[in-house]
Amino acid sequence: MKRLFGILACLCALCAGVAAYAQQPLRLDITQGVIEPMPFAAPAFVAENAAGADLAGDIARVVSDDLVGTGLFREVPASAHISTITDFAAPVSFPDWKAINVQALISGAVSVSGGQVTVKFRLFDVASGAELGQGLQFAGTTEGWRRMAHKVADAVYTRITGEGAYFDTRVVFVSESGPKDARQKRLAIMDQDGANVQYLTDSSALVLAPRFSPTGDRVLYTSYETGFPRIYVLDVGSVQRRVLESAEGTMSFAPRFAPDGQRLVYSLTQGGNTDLYSMDIATGQSTRLTSAPSIETAPSFSPDGSQIVFESDRSGTQQLYIMPASGGEAKRISFGEGRYGTPVWSPRGDLVAFTKQNRGRFHIGVMRTDGSRERLITASFLDEGPTWAPNGRVLMFHRETQGASGRSTLYSVDITGRALRQIRTPDGASDASWGPLQ
Repeated sequence: MKRLFGILACLCALCAGVAAYAQQPLRLDITQGVIEPMPFAAPAFVAENAAGADLAGDIARVVSDDLVGTGLFREVPASAHISTITDFAAPVSFPDWKAINVQALISGAVSVSGGQVTVKFRLFDVASGAELGQGLQFAGTTEGWRRMAHKVADAVYTRITGEGAYFDTRVVFVSESGPKDARQKRLAIMDQDGANVQYLTDSSALVLAPRFSPTGDRVLYTSYETGFPRIYVLDVGSVQRRVLESAEGTMSFAPRFAPDGQRLVYSLTQGGNTDLYSMDIATGQSTRLTSAPSIETAPSFSPDGSQIVFESDRSGTQQLYIMPASGGEAKRISFGEGRYGTPVWSPRGDLVAFTKQNRGRFHIGVMRTDGSRERLITASFLDEGPTWAPNGRVLMFHRETQGASGRSTLYSVDITGRALRQIRTPDGASDASWGPLQ
């Protein structure tokens, strides 16, 4: 294993401690955060029975797309392959793969029986001719074949990089259709790569800011169904929902689950003042957390649930603050030029992602939780609303184009600012929230 993947020690703040392995240490330009992608091959998986033939190539393609999308891997195309893999159990001709500079080889097999698909895979260090870890096998329904592919990609990604998995995940978002001045919005859910889109609500009422629960079974969101913003909780499996009541004459919005999934934090406007509140979801009992003559919104819990990061204009401009989850004194953490909003705490606990507006441009950025090491990783006419992958390595956000025909689209990006890619959806999309590993 060491002959293929020499341990790359510290990638500084730009790589957030990612451990990568290669035959030679990956070349890294620290000033630009550039890593030379590792060349790999994933030939079409072997069909172990006739029924598996239709899925064998599709599964290998999804595995490759997942890995290439990270920016850390480069696929050696099938047109360059010297040999093929026709028997999953047969010895691998490593010299043929070395000759085309493949460093990691993924071999797989697929069988289908009675509506069930079984996927096996092995990962090889081509330089040493050794298998990296033990081969694994996944099983599921034929309708869920993409999940099997994502699971294979997760296992490969984790073994090579040392990072946590994130391909077998879903994202809840706001699907947008119609002209910009009469936009129709409804909640939708999809795989992290944009596949398998399903709609959770219709477009009869404006919906905003859906947020996944820590277990991925529920979604919080804001709806204008009654004419005023109210917070709803929706069960993803049954698509049943209920409103979380607030006092008459108030507006509640910007909810987010606590790490225990039993509480939420949200904004409530009453008498012209907007403050943060926490709520016990089971009982509906709320507790006020702030009482400043300013707007406090967009709260997000730390992974251990002890603190909350939020945005406030208490200093005169929109900035980021951190306070205890039970309320109390807040500490400002943003001090750069411009305005800061929509903060989200990293699952690792080490970073806060945010939206920044400065000099007519919008950015997605990250900073440490004490406000140091701020780094802007995107820039456009309008980039907004970051959400973290469960491994804390990748962000998703929405980008809107200019003009009357402007459209909002989801993108993902590595926290170094590399591997920016569009997530293709049937219509426009915004307000993404990344769910946990399934």
